[in-house]
This record gives sequence, C-alpha cells and structure tokens, in this order.
Amino acid sequence: MSEDVWSARDTTPSAIEAALRDLLGKRYQVDRTFVPARVMNLIVIVDSGFRGEVENRLARVGRYHPSRLVIAAVSEGRTQLDAWATVAAEDAVHSPGHIAVGRERIELEIGTQQLDGLDTIVDPLLVSDLTTMVWAPHGHHAGVEALRRLANIVLVDTQDDPHLPAAFARAHDLTHSAYVVDLAWLRSTPWRERVAAIFDPPPMRRSLGAIERVVVRHRADSTAAAVLFCGWLSSRLQWRAEPLGQRGDARTGHARARRGEIALELRPDQVGAPGLGGVTIDLASGQSVSLDRGPGGLRSSRRDRDGTVQEFTVLGASRGEAGILGEGVRQALLRDPTYKPALEAGRVLVG
Repeated sequence: MSEDVWSARDTTPSAIEAALRDLLGKRYQVDRTFVPARVMNLIVIVDSGFRGEVENRLARVGRYHPSRLVIAAVSEGRTQLDAWATVAAEDAVHSPGHIAVGRERIELEIGTQQLDGLDTIVDPLLVSDLTTMVWAPHGHHAGVEALRRLANIVLVDTQDDPHLPAAFARAHDLTHSAYVVDLAWLRSTPWRERVAAIFDPPPMRRSLGAIERVVVRHRADSTAAAVLFCGWLSSRLQWRAEPLGQRGDARTGHARARRGEIALELRPDQVGAPGLGGVTIDLASGQSVSLDRGPGGLRSSRRDRDGTVQEFTVLGASRGEAGILGEGVRQALLRDPTYKPALEAGRVLVG
C-alpha cells in the first residue's frame, strides 16, 4: 500500500475539498487502475483523546466500510479547523483486469463550539449521490443534529446511555429523519435468529400462543439489548407491552397476549462480552427452550413435557464486538423493518 497525504492548520472546508481533489487527480495520473472503494460516506464524530480507539475499531471492520471516511475529532476550547486528507491504494500492478482499490480519509480537528455548524464543514467533503452515515460513539448530539439534513443513516448504541428511556427516546426521534442502526439491537441478532428458527417448524409455531414466561439473562451494562429482545417478541407476537418494574437488580413485569399474561424477567448475569448471556422461554405445556452463550457459539437446550432434554451448539453464532460494528455498517445498506416496532415496544417496557 502507498498513500498520499495533505495537511493544513487553520484551514477551510473549501481548501480541504480542493486538496482532496488534487490528491485523487495525482493518484489517477500515477495509476490508471486506481478505483476508490466507495459505497457510502461515513462521518464519525469522536472525542479527540479517544480517536485512536475508534480508528482501531474501524480498522477491524475491514471490508464492511468501503467509504469516504470523515473523522471529526472534537476538543474542548479549540477554535480553529485543522485537517488531514489521505488517499491510499495498493501499489500499481500492471496485469490484465487488475484494479488498485483505494481508500479516502479526511480527519478534522474541531472544537465543541463548531459542532452546531458541522454540516457546513462536512458538506463539501462528501461524495454526492452516495448514502451518508453518521456515527457519534461519544455522544456529541449537537453534531448529529447538525448533520440531520445530510444523513441517511445514523449509527447509535443505546447501550452507551446510562438512562435507557432517554436513549430509546432519542433513537426513536432519529427514526423520523433517518434509518437508525442500533448496535444494542444487533447484539441480540443471533438470539433472535435462533429463537425464530426454533419456532419455525409448524408444530413449534403453534406453541407460540402457549408462551407463558420469558427470562433474558444479560451483561449488567447490556439492559438495552435485553429490552429490545423482549420488544421484538412483543411486536412480532402482538403482545401489548407494559412497563417493567425493578426487583433488586432485575427488571420484571408482564406483556399481555390474547390468552393472558406473559411473565417477563430481565436478569443481569456474569457475561464476558456485551450483550445477552442467555434466554429461556417456558410454555404452558411444560416445555421450555433455552439458549446460553458457550464456547464457539450458542448452546441450545429443549426440555419436553416428559423431562427429556435435547442439547446442541449453534456454532459461530457470536460476532464479537468487531463483528457487531461491521454488521452495523453492513446494515446501513440494508433495511430491517423489525427494529422500529421493537424499539417502540421497548420504550413502553422501560417506562
């Protein structure tokens, strides 16, 4: 790989845009096989002191973010705009059919007072006609608000806000102007996929109306994923969600179905990685199905009415945190119609 770099202090958006065009023009002149890897504009707003950590997370995402990447690093008290622009690509290989895939990256150093006008800084730096995604892992809601007119997708993590009702309310508000991808929701994806698969065969599908209790075990800081999982069940099975109460460290309550109440319990558990640690669904017939995080995947257990237990492991079900972020970027190009109804039910569950 080789890269061309431009930088300037106390600069302007127009100067940055002109410099980037110049870097691209020079790259095309040197190598006619150069092709920028662009499927979206990705704007990341970070605390300046934690920029390296976020860059490492993005690096692990790999092939999931072929984009023009704009990183806005925010510092308290800064008044001027400093910038770096980089165009990197594989070294030229002169062989038939070869292309040199390139990456474009713009880094901005801005102050907190510039967040309200971030759209005017970023707008000239985006590739027109491409989807634009905004991610602000350290909050900076003012910057996200300023970018609403430019953003088609907003990447959030409702797990990061200690006040869950506020996090859900903000995510719901963002859905009015953009497609929202929630990393807390994606942490429950393997669990939702597996539960759906368990109840997909016709005999088990008929048992959906006999669910009487759902217990979700989660890491202490991952209540959002657990609530969204229950919100998904409520929205898909047409349960009427009701606010959960606090009982010690757990949240307990009910959802109402046509045949009666379904008991819900969200229980903090000793889980290594963020997200869920286990799910148990009890049926009125005495049957139950359980999923638990285990080595190499999810351990599935099914107990029949006669006490017989069947167990097996769903290999590779966990994506890990790097995989979660990669899935979030991939989801930006897709549409999941089940998130918003689950979020709306989740808002009721957390009151």
